Amino acid sequence: MTEYISTEDMAIIDENSSYLGIDTVLLMENAGGQIAKVLISKFDVKNKSILIFAGTGNNGGDSFVFARHICSKCKEVHLILIGNPNKIRTNEAKTNWFALQNMDFSIQIDVIRDTSDFNTLQIGNHDIIVDALLGTGVRGKIREPVASAIKLINDLQGIKVAVDVPSGMNPDTGKVHEFAVKADITISFHKIKRGLTKNVQYTGEIIPVSIGIPPEAEFIVGPGDLRVILKRRPAISHKGDFGKILIIGGGGGEYYSGAPALAGLATLRTGADLVNIAAPSSVANVIRSYSPDLIVRDLPGDYLSEDSIAPLEALLEWATAVVIGPGLGVQPETSEVILKLLERILILKRPVVVDADAIKAMAQNNTILRGVPGVITPHLGEYKILTGIDLSKIKDTRERLRIVKESAKKLGVTLLVKGHEDLISDGVYAKINRTGTPAMTVGGTGDVLSGIVGCLLGQNYPPIRAANAGAFINGLAGELAEKSFHGPHITASDLINFIPKAMNLS
Repeated sequence: MTEYISTEDMAIIDENSSYLGIDTVLLMENAGGQIAKVLISKFDVKNKSILIFAGTGNNGGDSFVFARHICSKCKEVHLILIGNPNKIRTNEAKTNWFALQNMDFSIQIDVIRDTSDFNTLQIGNHDIIVDALLGTGVRGKIREPVASAIKLINDLQGIKVAVDVPSGMNPDTGKVHEFAVKADITISFHKIKRGLTKNVQYTGEIIPVSIGIPPEAEFIVGPGDLRVILKRRPAISHKGDFGKILIIGGGGGEYYSGAPALAGLATLRTGADLVNIAAPSSVANVIRSYSPDLIVRDLPGDYLSEDSIAPLEALLEWATAVVIGPGLGVQPETSEVILKLLERILILKRPVVVDADAIKAMAQNNTILRGVPGVITPHLGEYKILTGIDLSKIKDTRERLRIVKESAKKLGVTLLVKGHEDLISDGVYAKINRTGTPAMTVGGTGDVLSGIVGCLLGQNYPPIRAANAGAFINGLAGELAEKSFHGPHITASDLINFIPKAMNLS
């Protein structure tokens, strides 16, 4: 069965390949080589002249490699760079551009910095025209001189070959905003981009090719999964634009207060604008004492009870996401109230993280959140309570992941099963997170994770994205803390201080 992929997933995989040791420059080398391989297999290129239109991004970089590979196999190669060479955007593309500068006997190179340069451009006739202008990078209006280059490609005679995506086409939707290259062949890297089959009049024959991306890049969480949740904040941002998180916790057992406080501080440190902790009055003041940054709302009584429901109603309406469970306890009345709150969350379709004691309550009706953007964060014992499945008896990680994927599909939620290797699935996608350290067996690190994921859900990221990135950040923060304290001498609050560093990919 043909597999399709979104551009966002493809970007994640590219970056995660580098994280796994397959550098982007190697992927670019493979991509350019595969273009040459396809054309050699389809055409008698020995007597063919090839014209390449290259952009300043990685799509152009792929074509620089292609030119180097194909020039000894065909009659003539003419490469036209559309844009300023000094503005080639990545080091990988620059490396391959510089390599071409010493190949002036085998490759003719022209540079079009602006539309006026087209007036002096001499092209002639070519058998094959390669479009490597934009690739998957097209968004919105196409600017000059790329716009004129696309029109020129369409006006030329010869076989048109698009690299990855015809320039001008949205690779996710197939939509052409203004105009696009009309290709006879589109060579799509790794997997076919989702939108290509929706507009075949522009793609022609679609040929997917492997460029050496390891399968692990698709199911091991890496920096690519973090990159997609790191977005710049507009200068006109206002308080609340980046998450209003409600944490419902505390009061259970010996009047637990630390768990909701850790979750709240982690939520703030991850980037949420506002955090309200709703906790029984028995622990509310203790939670306040942890930090002046925490807004704590008193709930009646010593633990979560029926009397808590009414004051929580307005807070549930206010929140962009909810974290429920840290330190709540397992009193029978508390479990009943948790289920009633989850029912209300279902009606509101409010994004939610269910952790700790709330997982035990949810086990009474484990499909209650079907249809809600929810992330459930059990450890192995809680997963068994929730699903009836003992993962500890299954030693093969791939089999564990398959089972978690089935459970997520059945429950209608995203599962983030915590462990030596975190197992994450929404029933469609399934990933393994390997960041973390045995030092994180210290109590409270799961509460930090809940806060991180809650923040990301509150910023409107899809549950699977929030779970993947949250697990990566939490584990990496633990690694950084362990390194800073020279061994397993960390506390959960230490992780909170390392969240910003863990999120910094620059």
